[in-house]
Amino acid sequence: MYFLTKEIVFPPVEMADDDGLLAIGGDLSIERLLLAYKKGIFPWYNESEPVCWWCPHPRFVLFPEELKVSKSMQTVLNNGSFRFTINKAFDRVIANCKSITRKDQEGTWIQPEVIDAYTKLHRMGIAVSAEAWADGELAGGLYGVLMGKIFFGESMFSKKTNASKFAFINFVKQLQKQGIKLIDCQVYTAHLESLGARMIDRKYFSELLAANIS
Repeated sequence: MYFLTKEIVFPPVEMADDDGLLAIGGDLSIERLLLAYKKGIFPWYNESEPVCWWCPHPRFVLFPEELKVSKSMQTVLNNGSFRFTINKAFDRVIANCKSITRKDQEGTWIQPEVIDAYTKLHRMGIAVSAEAWADGELAGGLYGVLMGKIFFGESMFSKKTNASKFAFINFVKQLQKQGIKLIDCQVYTAHLESLGARMIDRKYFSELLAANIS
């Protein structure tokens, strides 16, 4: 296991273990986070644990052109039940991602230092949010990191049925218009698989990062 020091470096991603854990330690400084994402590495750890850095193999991603929208979701997109925005409530989105109750999951990985770090990235225009509103209230959303032509999804939440899907689908369509080539979903979820996400080889993922992040 690789233990990080104050030096802003990471080991080769091929050193990750079978679960994708690459390194432990370090901090969530802006410099370290930007280097991590450029290499396809992300932080994910529980309260009272040191920072853990991951680079899973294979990698779960969505190519925007492969987005799948079911007939039922197309109805939701068209019926006016939600309103879509980008970067209108980043603070509230990340706070809801932290506090929302999730099935088969105790607690949250979104610690106060995580909120602080990604809020700083948001102020720099690097971390972004997408929101779904219902009757003027925030009903769902997601946030992540946008670097070059890659969007790295971090977390999403939903207070109303289909709210997070509504935000995600609209956001993917917007990203595609902007020329975004890949959406990193990190690890498998059935929710995102239903929307077209799939596994790719980590080597291929790294090649995509190198080609699309300057």
